[in-house]
This record gives sequence, structure tokens and C-alpha cells, in this order.
Amino acid sequence: MSNYFSAPTRRLLLSLLAFVALSGCAINTFLVDQVAKSVVTEDAQEEDLLLARDASPFYLKLTENLLLSSPANLKLAESVSAGFTQYAYAFIAFEADKLEARDYKGAEILRERASKMYARAYRHAMKTWSLKFPGFDSSIRNPSSLKDPKLDVSYVGLLYWSAASLGGWISTARDEPDLIADFPVAVRMAQWAWDLDPSYAQGSLASLMGTFEWANPNGSKNKAIEYFDRAIDYSNEKSSGPFVSKAERVAVDKKDKVMFESLLKKAISIAQKYPNLQNETMRLRALWLLENEDDLIES
Repeated sequence: MSNYFSAPTRRLLLSLLAFVALSGCAINTFLVDQVAKSVVTEDAQEEDLLLARDASPFYLKLTENLLLSSPANLKLAESVSAGFTQYAYAFIAFEADKLEARDYKGAEILRERASKMYARAYRHAMKTWSLKFPGFDSSIRNPSSLKDPKLDVSYVGLLYWSAASLGGWISTARDEPDLIADFPVAVRMAQWAWDLDPSYAQGSLASLMGTFEWANPNGSKNKAIEYFDRAIDYSNEKSSGPFVSKAERVAVDKKDKVMFESLLKKAISIAQKYPNLQNETMRLRALWLLENEDDLIES
């Protein structure tokens, strides 16, 4: 998630704002797309979570408003869906997890906010899908549909974040039991992405597939473990996420303290060697999991 802008991008943003202020006209879609191209290709190597957290609201609102002006912009839709999903996970849902032991009510309030963020991410993605492929919502909900959209690898990112945001929404929603019925929708979008590029995002997609398989009442834990192991392979030891995912699910389920500690310490080591926002988020989660090891492994 990019949270700061280079000088050229700032100049482009100022030009856009000046154009709007002086003309009083609707923003030209071409101009919006040019700004969006600069925004979504910014360097995302920020590793200071506090800086990222403080800067994120501006970035998210900016990209969201740009998307409203150009809703069919694929990369912009991917960026918006990713941004709200990452913000919900890193800055809200994780805080809820840490708070729960001492303030259950406060944790539930945070999860409700995270749920709304995930929902926002998913709805933005689905609007773009519906514009790109009319009838997409019906197609994704019907496994026997003969009208699956013809997708190529350029759609993998939006498929991934659509599935991840819906999965996050389902996992944090408390007053929407009917939302659970949409779990197969999340799985199907993840599967479409998997069919196109299983190595996407250094194992992030494989981790998501493993998480969905693990959570599926009719799923196979052995198959889920295979996904987690592939995620670790795809990470090339540059992404901490796959190691944390396997520790949280497989090691905890097996009550395997050695595996748990080994995976999390590896995640921490990788984050220190390859600092970025995603790895720093996983590093902090790994540290928190290690601090709560007795409750997770020995309970």
C-alpha cells in the first residue's frame, strides 16, 4: 500500500486539484486515469507502520475518489480494494486481536469497523467487475455457469483482493450471518486467480488458498498444508506472510511448539532482512503470537 508521493506525483495531483477548482467541471476521465497511473505505481516500500497508518486515510480517500470518477480503471480498482483491505487487517483487525484478552467489548467495536472496511474494499472491486463483465456477480455465484468471464493475468490482482476482502468481511461480520453463504464466492475468485498465477505476490495467493481450505467445513487440512508449503516456496524467503499463516493455523492446530517458534522466528528474520509494510506487519504479528504462545499452543 503506497502511502506517500514522489515530487512528480504531487505536482500531478496539484494540477488535478487546480483543474477542478478553476473549471468547476466534471473531472475528465483521461486526466483521472493519468493521475491514477502515477498514484498506483508509487513505491510501496514504506516500513514505518505509524507513518503508514497516519498517511493512509488521505491515500485511501484520494484513490477512492479517483475510482468513483473512473470506476472501470482496473489497476485503480485493485489499488483501492488492496488499500482498504490492508488497512483493515494491519491497523484495525490486528488491534482487535491484541485488545480482546483485556477488553472484549472494545475488540468487538474494532472488528465491526474492520468489517466495514473490508466490505468497502469488496464493493469497490465488485463495481469494477460489473462494469468490465456485465453479469459477473451472477456468474461468480453460480459454479455451474457456462458464462465464466474470460480472464488473463492482468486480472489476478483484483481477483486476489476481491477474494481477500470478502474473506475478511466474512470473518469479522457479527450481525450478518447470511454473509457466510458468500464464502464460496470468495473461494471461487481465489481459485480463478490461482488458475492464472499460483505464485502471485510471493506466496500471498497460496496462503489465501490455504486459509480458505482450512476454514472450509468440507475442506481438507492436508490440502491446506500443501497450499501453505507452496506459499513458503513461492516466497523465496522474502515475504514473511506465508510463514505466519502456517504458524497460526497448522502449528497451532497441531500444538507443535517447535514448528510454531521456528516459523515465526523465520518470519521475523525475513522482515528484518527485507523491510517493507507487509513484512513489518507480519513481523509485529509474529512477535505478538510468540508472546501469546502458551495460550495458543498449550491451551
